[in-house]
Amino acid sequence: MSADGPPDRPGRTGLGALTPGEVPTRAALWQAIGGMRGLLESILPGLAFLVLYAVTKDTWLSVIPPVIIAAAFLLVRLVQRQSPLGALGGFLIVVVSAASALLTGNANDNFLPGLWVNGLFLVAMLVSLLVRWPFVGLVYGVLTGDPVGWRQAHRVRRAAIASTWLWAALFAARLIVELPLYFAEQTEALALAKLLMGIPLYAATLWLTWLLLRRQAAPAEEPREAN
Repeated sequence: MSADGPPDRPGRTGLGALTPGEVPTRAALWQAIGGMRGLLESILPGLAFLVLYAVTKDTWLSVIPPVIIAAAFLLVRLVQRQSPLGALGGFLIVVVSAASALLTGNANDNFLPGLWVNGLFLVAMLVSLLVRWPFVGLVYGVLTGDPVGWRQAHRVRRAAIASTWLWAALFAARLIVELPLYFAEQTEALALAKLLMGIPLYAATLWLTWLLLRRQAAPAEEPREAN
């Protein structure tokens, strides 16, 4: 894509939105989080919960509208024949979260599935580092079509390890902030924390990951290590 134009790879988000070796740009980062629609799909359901719960303190009135909003985003994508995967994932998360709150009758449990997801991702990052197959390296290998070759390039391997630590820190930070609020049943503060530690932290971590991996295609003369 051009430096000053829109991304020419529509539908690709996350690490997949970056061409190997290209310098990360604001346009590429915007593409990675899904553009304005992706931003709205990520923020509006949580924001609706926060506002409605602050006003009503009613579990049903707080969790049902976010489900409707997420369903509307999914329907729009289907009608426009766009890839529904991002919206579908968001919809499922909102539905499971709402179901968790409705089953217990406690709006605070709307955030329990998200806490589990962050915990599972944190464990996955740490285990991948422990077994010396860093998670970001695995993703990088899939995106470049070379699932194991990246391990032989010392520079790429180090970048993958550092990037995986960054993502582990992201998930750990969320848990450190959000778990005490969950157990203290500070629902409004928890909703706000989730919004603030959602897209902003994700975008910052993704940007740093791109900076670390921008030289991901190892030079031919670079020494290579045995597996």
